[in-house]
Amino acid sequence: MWINLNYSQKQRLAYIDFKLLFVGRVTRNEIVTKFEKGMSGATADLNLYKELCPNNMSYDNKQRMYIQTDKFKPLFTHDPRKTLVKLANQITDGYDAIGDVAFPVEAPSQLNIPDIFIVARLIQAIINQKPVSIIYTSLSSGSAARELVPHSIVDNGLRWHVRAFDRKSNSFRDFVLTRISKATILPQKLDSYEDKLEDHQWMRMMPLQLIPHPNNVQHPTAIELDYGMENKVLELNVRAALAGYLLRRWNVDCTKEASLEGGEYQLWLRNRQTLYGAENLAIAPGYKPDERGAINDTSSKYAKP
Repeated sequence: MWINLNYSQKQRLAYIDFKLLFVGRVTRNEIVTKFEKGMSGATADLNLYKELCPNNMSYDNKQRMYIQTDKFKPLFTHDPRKTLVKLANQITDGYDAIGDVAFPVEAPSQLNIPDIFIVARLIQAIINQKPVSIIYTSLSSGSAARELVPHSIVDNGLRWHVRAFDRKSNSFRDFVLTRISKATILPQKLDSYEDKLEDHQWMRMMPLQLIPHPNNVQHPTAIELDYGMENKVLELNVRAALAGYLLRRWNVDCTKEASLEGGEYQLWLRNRQTLYGAENLAIAPGYKPDERGAINDTSSKYAKP
């Protein structure tokens, strides 16, 4: 029966499920208002939900609402990461009650939000495999025209950037989206060396082993819980082009002997040798690229943040 439901029915059932899970209650009037349905239609939706999940809710005659029971099990999967982002930024996908309820979830503000039309042009270029002409303002040379072949847009935790082949430097670099003031899609065809597959820093996956800092953390179990560690270690596979951003964002001590002091350094990179050859390690806390004869990969560069 669940498989045979149409999109509108699933949308209404997901709304009921969301309200029960995060608010603990749902009313017939809320369904009527949200989906502009009559009372009989809302009743049918509630009855269908009850049929599919008989133990999820009970009706409170006094309050005239359906209440979550202690046997509640969500009918839909609510991904924690996506749901928290939606709640913090008041973003609805039509399957929830965001916008109807003031949820007590906040997120720190990012830097300036990129121009949506610039983002749209870049995404079009990526999808259609076209280069773009942009006006870019860098820290070192100010505003100038560049031709890029973009392949990915990335959130590095602080700001958004586009990963692209830069025809000026003949290398793959990162360009901060808010520094792009104009973007024009070009009709040219791409050369093979401009393809994403040639971006070795992007294609290379680096295994990181993060553990609670051995010197700065008094109760490592708390950090193990924070990061969902298994056997006291968090193992991640990260693109070499993005490793430095992650290590900086999480304040991971990348020194050989876990020598960085301060409460902000709660993690230590146990297998720091995996970083050899990654390009943007100047921003990785405590990492010295000249130790042990680190390999210098000059096939691509990254823009200064």
